[in-house]
Order: sequence, then structure tokens, then C-alpha cells
Amino acid sequence: MPLSLSSLSFADNAKKHVAITAIVEHPALDQARQGIIDELKDAGFIEGENLTLQFQSAQGNSATAAQIAKKYAGDNPDVAIGIGTPSAQALLASTRTVPIVYTAVTDPVAANLVRSWEATGGNVTGVSDHLPLEPQMDLVKMIIPDVKSIGFVYSPGEVNSTIVLKQLQEILEPQGIKVVAAPAQRTTDISTAVKSLQGRVDVIYTSTDNNVVSAYESMYQAAVQTKIPLIASDTSSSERGAVAALGGDYYGMGRQTGKLVVRILNGEKAGDIASEKPQKTELYVNLKAAQQQGVTLPEEVIKSATKVIE
Repeated sequence: MPLSLSSLSFADNAKKHVAITAIVEHPALDQARQGIIDELKDAGFIEGENLTLQFQSAQGNSATAAQIAKKYAGDNPDVAIGIGTPSAQALLASTRTVPIVYTAVTDPVAANLVRSWEATGGNVTGVSDHLPLEPQMDLVKMIIPDVKSIGFVYSPGEVNSTIVLKQLQEILEPQGIKVVAAPAQRTTDISTAVKSLQGRVDVIYTSTDNNVVSAYESMYQAAVQTKIPLIASDTSSSERGAVAALGGDYYGMGRQTGKLVVRILNGEKAGDIASEKPQKTELYVNLKAAQQQGVTLPEEVIKSATKVIE
């Protein structure tokens, strides 16, 4: 049975070959991919001239991610890029020789992509989307000052999210704030997971869980129905219904990732390059979503926002 893939390919006769795969397509990951492509272009790697560029999405399916990774290993590109933890893990499982650059991975060490944040040899480097949780929780407490319980909708099969859940519990429970986990194995489970938190939590915090982010509209609709405000760590989620989001600039993260790819294309070894973290964060607020979800955003939060969505 042929793979059902979203695919782009360019210029078979190019001198360099970069193969990109993403676990799913959603705004944050799409912005990261565009940042990579733009950085390559600015560095002189032009599609159709001296670069063959390939892209395939696994459409949220880990088995498909593994198939794409095996195909890429056989193609032997100069660099393979994994956007999202499952795609990066699939690439590493398929090849120990092709240079791999990951992006939008929360904890590359816990995901067994690299042994540490330092350069550790091997064939992997990349840019994490890890953000400290403390500023995120400070934002939650600014918006919901008397918060006693925080809901966390997540995909139990995604290591990024299980790590965040554990960290939330470690940070919040000593403060007397309960973390209520609501697993959602599939995107179709997101709305049910949100509704299961009605009457149990004061707010829902969402991480960069790919399953959740790809179905954020469903989450937003359920949040409006239940009047549970959503606060996110991905700024694109604010544009899709979170009342506020403090997160990394995924396009900028893509540019940062692209710089590592360029270094490898110019002769450096992936294993000689240390993993990196995001260089900046931005705060987005959505006034309409706040009103719909029954919360008033403090003026100080609105004034400090990078972007205010009316």
C-alpha cells in the first residue's frame, strides 16, 4: 500500500541534498520548516541550483515517520532534518551515518537523541524548543491569581509531553497547586479530554505536544463550552484560541536550526556541534478568546505582550 504523504521534492541534479521530515503539519512546525528553508537560501543554497530539497510529513503517524526515515536513510542525503521528537527519533533509528539535525524537540537527552547538551560525537545535533516552565507558571498565576488546579491535556505516547507533565508536578505540587492530567491518545480525543476537566481545574496549560497543537481548534471550542481558559507555550496556539501564550519564535528557531544545517553542509560534523535552545520568547494574548473563556486578562499582561489579538 503506498504511503499517504504530504511531499515536496526539488531538482534531482542539485549538488547538496537536504531531506526534511515532520511528524505532523501545524503552524508552529510549519514556521520552523520555513525558517530552515529561508536560512539555507540566505546562505546560498538555492533549490534547483545547488540544492535538492525534500519534505515529507508523517501526518501524525509514528509508523509513517519510521517509513519516511528508512527511505531517507536509503537516499543518503547530506543532511536529514527531523521536525518534532518522533520524526527525529525515527531518523536516528534508521541511520547512524547520515547527519541528523533535529528541531522542535523539548528534551533531546530524554528522547535519546543525544547523550548530553554538549557536543557528544555521533551523527545528531539540533535546536530544542525547551522553555523553562517557571515563567510559564508565573504567567498562569498572573492571569488566574487564585489558581488551585491546572489541567494538562497531553499525548501519553509523546515523550516531550510526559516530561513536561512530570516537571509541572515537581514545580506546582510543592506550591499547593494540583496538576490534573487528561491524556488524549488521538487528535479526536482532545475535545473529550478538555470536557473531562470541567469543574476540576481553574485553567488548562498546553505544551508543544504535537497531537494537541495539531487539533487546537477542537481544544478551543471545548474550552469555550466549558469556560476553562487555555494558556499555551506555543504562540501560534494563541492565534488559534489560547487566551495567552508565552513561547519560542518557531520561525526564528527554524533559522537557528538552518544555521546548523549550513555548518554541516560546509563540512562540519553533526556530532561536533552542541545542541542549542531557543534564543528568545514572545508573549501573545488573545482578547476575544479570553472573553469567550470567561477570564479577564490583567492590563500588565496585555501591555507586556509582543502581539495582542483582538
